[in-house]
Amino acid sequence: MRDFRRFARQSLRYRGTVALALLFAVLSASGLGAGLVGIIPVLQNILQDGHTLRTLAARVNEAPWMPDALRMSDAFIASLTQDRFKTVLIIIAGLGVLTLLGGAANFLHAYFSLTVVQRTVTKVRRDAFHRVIRLPLKRVVAGGASDIVSRIVNDTAALGAGLTALLSRAVAQVTKGIAGLTAAFIADWRLGLVSVAVAPLLYTIIRRLGKRIRRASREALRSQAGLYGAASEALQGLRVVKVHTTERYEAGRFHRINKQVMREMLRVRTARALASPLVEVVSIVVLGFLALVAAKAIIDGQLDPSRFITALIALGAAGASLKPLTGLVNDIQSSAPAAQRLAELLDADPEPGHDSRLPRLPRHRESIAFEGVAFTYPGAGEPALRGIDLRIPFGERVAFVGPNGSGKTTLLSLVPRLFDPDAGRVLIDGRDIREVGVRSLRRHIGVVTQEVVLFRGSVAANIAYGAEGVTRERVEEAARKARADEFIRQLPNGYDTELAEQGLSLSGGQRQRLAIARAILRDPAILILDEATSMIDADSEARIAEAIAEFHGGRTCLIVAHRLSTVLNADRIVVLDAGRIVDQGPHGELIARCETYRQLVRHQLGGSGQQ
Repeated sequence: MRDFRRFARQSLRYRGTVALALLFAVLSASGLGAGLVGIIPVLQNILQDGHTLRTLAARVNEAPWMPDALRMSDAFIASLTQDRFKTVLIIIAGLGVLTLLGGAANFLHAYFSLTVVQRTVTKVRRDAFHRVIRLPLKRVVAGGASDIVSRIVNDTAALGAGLTALLSRAVAQVTKGIAGLTAAFIADWRLGLVSVAVAPLLYTIIRRLGKRIRRASREALRSQAGLYGAASEALQGLRVVKVHTTERYEAGRFHRINKQVMREMLRVRTARALASPLVEVVSIVVLGFLALVAAKAIIDGQLDPSRFITALIALGAAGASLKPLTGLVNDIQSSAPAAQRLAELLDADPEPGHDSRLPRLPRHRESIAFEGVAFTYPGAGEPALRGIDLRIPFGERVAFVGPNGSGKTTLLSLVPRLFDPDAGRVLIDGRDIREVGVRSLRRHIGVVTQEVVLFRGSVAANIAYGAEGVTRERVEEAARKARADEFIRQLPNGYDTELAEQGLSLSGGQRQRLAIARAILRDPAILILDEATSMIDADSEARIAEAIAEFHGGRTCLIVAHRLSTVLNADRIVVLDAGRIVDQGPHGELIARCETYRQLVRHQLGGSGQQ
């Protein structure tokens, strides 16, 4: 519950709104309490010779606690009715007015408290997303994107339900319960005292059941994250699912996880179902005991029947107000695991390199060097990179080749510091990239990957993504250099055409050219092409190769290649296998001396091995 209390305290940022919510909760409860106390003279007038309005006013006027400024004049008291029925009528009318005012106060309490809840949850959700996009990529890879999205979406919703139970419903019910108990004490303090004595027993029941609910809710949230992941994977890869006719498999996988979620929710069900009946049984036993005590006192003449009835009504109102607390406590307990998962996310260490005191990296002009670099992915049994030593002079065009899983993409991911090596270091112009600001480092790097990422928005906005303050002319110029201008102008709204999710309304080659235009617009000193032409047709490849050849001059170009044409155009080829550099050099020399390279040319790069 510590983490839930942490987020509940964040609601105090909105002190004015919280104060208004509490004020109206107290006013609503005060109206209830006053109404319950007002029943006493009504019953006295009905059941026995009670007080008229005039005698009631006179008694109040003579009370020692009444301030002189509020005392009524004798003339006003004399003007009040002495008719018992009219007295009852006026009191009931007054109670009706109190009810209306209490209802208005109740509405305003809910209005302001829900405002606080939504603002708090919105801030938590924003902070969680801000932290996620600043997490180290290694942490995201280890935890999985689906679990993180589930925390941002599902867990904040669960937290909101708990905060609503606390700030809106629980506050209203507690204040009304206190008002009812206060009225019961005013009617007869002995009956009120007996009813309060049962509170420790009720607290113990609610606390024990709450712990069970909290444990089950934690497991349910984890299962829901898996459910979200299964659904996302199937829908994002729906083309693959349909082509491979694995609809039944995916449906079965979803069903298994869905049943696991159900089992965890059924564990919560048992504890929730027990809470209300147990509280009701205890309450009825206490009420029966009170009835027996009161009956004996009335028979012995020690208790006014009207006061007993009033106390009973007041205790019933208090019970009706406090009874929902069992469900509200359960709601709060259910949201505690969500608060814990969100706290874990918010407390995670951010990606290093964003300290404003770190120096900026000047534009790359000399070399890129890897010195004794080693790296292992979280949970992997074998290192992805082992003892990499490599120096690349500025302006060189280097192709990286190797079997699948040899470490090509991992190695190039170290340059923009998407990962930090476990051993060794990466240097740009002789400076360790861990000693400079990561934003200044990435500003000098353009990346085009095999899987192009496009966002919802216009074509122009996607090209300009990450480039602040660029003009439309520069966007169009970048598109022309990337050989994308022609097809863009043929779209329904040209550069203002809205793209479908992930850019699926475009062909693979068109998406790649947009990605290259995005990189060109950044004017990077280092260009990283990670299998950028491995999954497109020959015509698109030729256009992209032409654009890259024109653009790469005056830049260091690092290429993960799967096509022989790309390799042949490189100044140097670096061959990797099992995370190590096994050879490097021009194509002709590697064909002559490197068996790994010959195998790659023959089987993977599309050559004969005799070139």
